[in-house]
Amino acid sequence: MKKTLLAEFTAREGAQEEVACLIGEYALKVREEEGNLVFDVYTREAAPRAFWIFEVYRDEDAFTAHLNAPYGPPFNAALVPLIEEDASVLTFLNPLTTNA
Repeated sequence: MKKTLLAEFTAREGAQEEVACLIGEYALKVREEEGNLVFDVYTREAAPRAFWIFEVYRDEDAFTAHLNAPYGPPFNAALVPLIEEDASVLTFLNPLTTNA
């Protein structure tokens, strides 16, 4: 089963461009992961300091590999002082299934 999540965080006032650059570089690495299917970065139209990252991994093992990637900890260490939250807020998603 695919592992799907939404990561959210808000850049501190004046840090939006630095955060955008940092997440852009990180996205290039994540998209090269064998098990990554989607890593799309968005900002809210009405609040451009609010970043949303929609992520999809092939399965739980692929997500675990992503979490263990060597570039993850340096990215998070660089990101934390630039955002309002203590860390990215993660929301794990499940697909809606119907019996139609």
